[in-house]
Amino acid sequence: MKLLYAEDEQPLSEAVVDILTCHKYIVDAVYNGEDAYDYAISGDYDGIILDIMMPKRDGIDVLSALRQDGCKTPILLLTAKTQVDDRIKGLDAGADDYLPKPFDMGELLARIRAMLRRREEFHPDLLSFGDLTLNMQSCTLSCRDMNFVLPKQEYRLMEQLMTNHSIFLSSEDLLVKAWGYNAQADINNVWLYISYLRKRLSAMDSCVEIVSKRNIGYRLELPL
Repeated sequence: MKLLYAEDEQPLSEAVVDILTCHKYIVDAVYNGEDAYDYAISGDYDGIILDIMMPKRDGIDVLSALRQDGCKTPILLLTAKTQVDDRIKGLDAGADDYLPKPFDMGELLARIRAMLRRREEFHPDLLSFGDLTLNMQSCTLSCRDMNFVLPKQEYRLMEQLMTNHSIFLSSEDLLVKAWGYNAQADINNVWLYISYLRKRLSAMDSCVEIVSKRNIGYRLELPL
């Protein structure tokens, strides 16, 4: 299981990372809100642990931005015991749980296990839109009786389009979400793979179209 841990107190972060690593978690540690957002939106994490009080960008702001961007990764907020309003704001913004600081390490581990169990229980295996179904385990795109296993990058792009089908995603959004924040790719890759997917949908005789709006982005649509 891979976790992102955002905590600006570096000695605390190092101690927690050591314990989580000892319990077989893979952990990326960051120390400010901007890095927390960048890593979370581009990384493939099973869970995220966010401290609320961080420099550059606070945890609730990061949480809200991630949920608005379609991130469904479970998020545990770390709050000071007196920050009751922040806990309420955090839960309303989409946090899955919160843990007051200072915390007992055993309780943190228990809350992480519970958070990851809920993710496994409720994380959908299938995404559907129109006559398309995308199996997230096998990377298979289906349209009625036709099935095709998508190559990795086509799958990641289609996953983003299906997950966020109600909004337009810019080329820059798709580049970060499908290729990763530090990927050696550029906007031309997005355009190229959009053309691949359009050809794929045409070959499958799907009624779903990838439409574009100039200077806005792409999304999936059904014919009126």
